Amino acid sequence: MDYSRFLPIACELADLAAEIVRRHFRTPFAVETKSDRSPVTIADREAERAMRQALARLCPDHAIVGEEYGDATRTDGLVWCLDPIDGTKAFITGRPLFGTLVALLEDGRPVLGVIDQPITRDRWTGCRGAGARLNGRPIRVRACPALDRAIGSTTSPDMFATAAEREAYRRLHDALALMVYGGDCIGYGLMAAGFSDLVLEAGLKTYDYLALVPIVEEAGGRITDWRGAPLSLASCGQVLATGDPRLHEPALALLKAAADPPR
Repeated sequence: MDYSRFLPIACELADLAAEIVRRHFRTPFAVETKSDRSPVTIADREAERAMRQALARLCPDHAIVGEEYGDATRTDGLVWCLDPIDGTKAFITGRPLFGTLVALLEDGRPVLGVIDQPITRDRWTGCRGAGARLNGRPIRVRACPALDRAIGSTTSPDMFATAAEREAYRRLHDALALMVYGGDCIGYGLMAAGFSDLVLEAGLKTYDYLALVPIVEEAGGRITDWRGAPLSLASCGQVLATGDPRLHEPALALLKAAADPPR
């Protein structure tokens, strides 16, 4: 299937969300706390509603998975996955380090992804077999053959909730040349564009990571769970992304050693 024919639809969804998000950015609005203790705003809900309404018109036969209004019961065939604001904590504090995520899946695996930053107006796209782009220009990961030369990133050390996750983070952190913090989905886009070398995160939901996969992979990188398995609707939310694929196996080895310490 030529998935690139759905790219204009994905970009239209991102445009709709961006208009709403810009209208609310750095203005007074109420912040609610959801059952998982994450924040949500009127911008999150209005943006996802607008995207769902557009999909009902443009792709009425496709299912939808979204952060704010629930998941489709059907996960086979073509399914859209929407995150209106990935990085709501950054959004509510006036920091332009968040993004709208749009993914298209086929039988549970991501084939098209968009990261859109409404304030800086940066947009990353990736489509299976059609490459990755930033603002319309082709992008490629950079070469980095060893972990001790790599720049890594993660949104926050607080993402690593269990003792095993914290130990895994510590081991990888200590193996890298540098670790930077913040950015949510933007960190993956910057890695795909050649500005860093690795992203490690945990506790993500499906709508947090599925749009990232086609962008990273089409830019020449690798992105999996912490066991090296491909990311899908069924993944657990532990994500490792590397620009230079040579970094992936050494990083996985460190993560696995932390999860399965010697007896």
